[in-house]
Amino acid sequence: MSVELPFAPVDSVIRRNAGGLRVSAEAAEELARRIQDRGAELASAAAEEATADGRKTLMPEDFGVEDARDKDALELPIAPVDRIARLDIDGRYRVAMDARVALADVLEQYADDVSAAAAELARHADRRTIKAEDVEAYFELQRYY
Repeated sequence: MSVELPFAPVDSVIRRNAGGLRVSAEAAEELARRIQDRGAELASAAAEEATADGRKTLMPEDFGVEDARDKDALELPIAPVDRIARLDIDGRYRVAMDARVALADVLEQYADDVSAAAAELARHADRRTIKAEDVEAYFELQRYY
């Protein structure tokens, strides 16, 4: 599966959480892959919610969002997030524009959490660069919690 999300905005999210650390290109690429996987999972769950409600359109509440940030305040671009949402729902559903923004908001918060933890792991390893292994280590540690 190719990564739909461009690496540049993901790199920006990591950098705003890096606190002066450098960021490797591989870390941005790994996080972009993880964001894409999470977005596809969330969209599948949202599709189940919509089906239960007798709808063919995914809405923000299907992603657990009441008030998403303004799309201009988000770092993650909406069009790739829309493509991510459609990866596993096979064109059977529509994704409302406000649902796309809501998903982008949820995914950006997710990316902030992961990148902040990856920065902490890099510091713990006494490195000045966040690497893909820090992102991977975060997810490995999450399996135990």
